[in-house]
Amino acid sequence: MTVQTGKDWPEAVEVLNEHGRSDIVLLCEHASNHMPAEYRQLGLDAHHLQRHIAWDIGAAEVTRLLSSKLDASAFLSGYSRLLIDLNRPLGTPGSIPVLSEDTDIPGNVGIDATERIRRAEIIFSPFHDRVAAYLDRRAQAGRQTRIVTIHSFTPVFLGVSRPWHAGVLHDHASDLAEAILSGLRTDAALNVAANVPYVISRDADYAVPIHGDDRGIPAVLVEIRQDLLSTRRGIEEWADRLAAALPALDTETVS
Repeated sequence: MTVQTGKDWPEAVEVLNEHGRSDIVLLCEHASNHMPAEYRQLGLDAHHLQRHIAWDIGAAEVTRLLSSKLDASAFLSGYSRLLIDLNRPLGTPGSIPVLSEDTDIPGNVGIDATERIRRAEIIFSPFHDRVAAYLDRRAQAGRQTRIVTIHSFTPVFLGVSRPWHAGVLHDHASDLAEAILSGLRTDAALNVAANVPYVISRDADYAVPIHGDDRGIPAVLVEIRQDLLSTRRGIEEWADRLAAALPALDTETVS
């Protein structure tokens, strides 16, 4: 395996509260926009690394607060999704994108198999191996587990408005998703729905199908509109909302 050292090459995964008592396990696959200097921002102007194409704005902060509020373990990415996306299967077009929304990614064009493997070894595999090993230990200990992955989305994508405040995406774990939505809907002002702003697909998503559905673990992906996470107050409000929705859930099963 390729080994990198130094501050420019942080760990692929940051683990919070590994011994937390909650049955909730939090994942944040797009937590960071970090780009090692050798990649020269993949040929992009610096401002692009602050956009949604590089990370999920506000998602890491929500995840950190939730981990504390719920006493839940959390796994956060250490690198920008533009290098390799932790929530896309390896080898798919979205894994190492040459186009993100309407922005070309020059540094991802024409890269060879060696570079693809290098990024997977440094960034993708360590994150998911750490999550998988942790889930194995919980299973061996007989601990109940539910997975919640935290993401944020843009209010407009390719010119199409996305009016929802949040979505809860699922495949097998419909009961868990509906319970979270029911909790969020106690605030009548919120526009929340299942499987928006997109639908989970095994061909285009990784964490929920692999760590959740394939193990028989209830797993959902929470998407929060990123303009609602633009301030500390907004981040805290959404962490509070999710914390209130999650602990009251009954034991979940998946089909």
